Amino acid sequence: MSLLVVGLSHRSAPVSVLERAALVGDEQVKLVQDTLAAEPVTEAAVLATCNRIELYADVDKFHAGVAELSTLLAQHTGVGLDELTPYLYVHYEDRAVHHLFSVACGLDSMVVGEGQILGQIKDALALGQELHTAGRLLNDLFQQALRVGKRAHSETGIDRAGQSLVTFGLEQLAQGAPVAEWARGKRALVIGAGSMSSLAAATLARAGVAELVIANRTLERALRLAESLAQQHAATPAEATSAGAETLRAGLVARAVPRDRVAAELPHADIVVSCTGATGLVLTAEQLRTALAQRATCPPGAHSGPGTEVSLLDLAMPRDIDAAAHRIEGLRLVDIESLAEAAADPSGAAGTSAGAMAADVDKVRAIVSAEVAAFGAAQRAAHITPTVVALRTMAADVVASEIARLDGRLPDLDDKQRSEITQTVRRVVDKLLHAPTVRVKELASTPGGAGYADALRELFDLDPQAVAAVSRADGSARTAEPHDPKGGRA
Repeated sequence: MSLLVVGLSHRSAPVSVLERAALVGDEQVKLVQDTLAAEPVTEAAVLATCNRIELYADVDKFHAGVAELSTLLAQHTGVGLDELTPYLYVHYEDRAVHHLFSVACGLDSMVVGEGQILGQIKDALALGQELHTAGRLLNDLFQQALRVGKRAHSETGIDRAGQSLVTFGLEQLAQGAPVAEWARGKRALVIGAGSMSSLAAATLARAGVAELVIANRTLERALRLAESLAQQHAATPAEATSAGAETLRAGLVARAVPRDRVAAELPHADIVVSCTGATGLVLTAEQLRTALAQRATCPPGAHSGPGTEVSLLDLAMPRDIDAAAHRIEGLRLVDIESLAEAAADPSGAAGTSAGAMAADVDKVRAIVSAEVAAFGAAQRAAHITPTVVALRTMAADVVASEIARLDGRLPDLDDKQRSEITQTVRRVVDKLLHAPTVRVKELASTPGGAGYADALRELFDLDPQAVAAVSRADGSARTAEPHDPKGGRA
């Protein structure tokens, strides 16, 4: 195993650099394909989220691999290599495994413990499988990372701090008030209908907003989301009054509009959440000023009131909402940059949560360490398996050759005698090989055990091509397994 990861995240780079380095459209596909085509790389996968971009690769040369992956990241993000390099981190072999497992558990997230990263890891694996850039190593690695992440969430209380970025952002907008209390009865506009926008819409619906408008470039997708949320939060019978009359609890009004209707919806919105894949600004400062001016002339009931502040949450990378909104009176903007600052503030809500979660974080770290050791042992043991298979194949060929020779020398043996002799010879060979092959697998699973496969090949004069053929067959069988769409995508 020569696993290498090169990347940058909110922990290593300022938001301004992450924003410029964000991969949009088909750039992830092109990046992973170009990575696989690079000389030192045999497998490749890319993990790209709103606050991290990481390239995972199986390489045959460390220094050449680091140089190649760094160059590819610079080329595909459009950030110059000299500017990008100070923000890049590099992890190799067991450290790379430890890093991905920590990411999967939410330990490396902006908000510790958030679970949305698991869906993004699923997407990275699914893309690698679809493009055939993920082979045995990366398939094993990413599938194990998903299992480790699920184990951390099921066996510890990390979920208590496992807020999504959406929840954390809404909490920042609420400024200490319960989100449900702050959002109840307001009108919300969600721009985008992807996974993050859908999560935001669902969170706002649960929080009790009175009206929810989904604006998306593809109207059909927005319609499906709006209809689903309206059904989930339909009007329901409330508790009976003292007179015994039954009343209806108000349901959610959910609508879908094309994205070019955003300007018309803005003046009526009390809360705006945007998370699209657009390359330019979705809401400019001028559009927001115009909406505020129109809001002041709206009839009563069109929004929460002319004196109320409009809350903006920008979860996109690169940003959807003009950062100048921070300076516009009547608007409160929370974006990735301000979320990063809030998460890093030990005196804030995130710091308090992390302090209360110290014991659970320690438990998750212990799980990660144990799983890294187990993964490394399994990979090292798997590395020697083709050599052991080639050895047993060679032994079987020797037995077959000797039995054929015996047939030539003793042609009068009957079938029963020939069978008994054959079984006896095979048992002798199996018993001679059993102890050393079991022991060599045990030794190979220990750190530094990779050399035992070489020693076995040398001692028994095994044909390297025979060992390689076993490896290719094993790899083909693994990568040809059908992909389960339920387990492979978020």
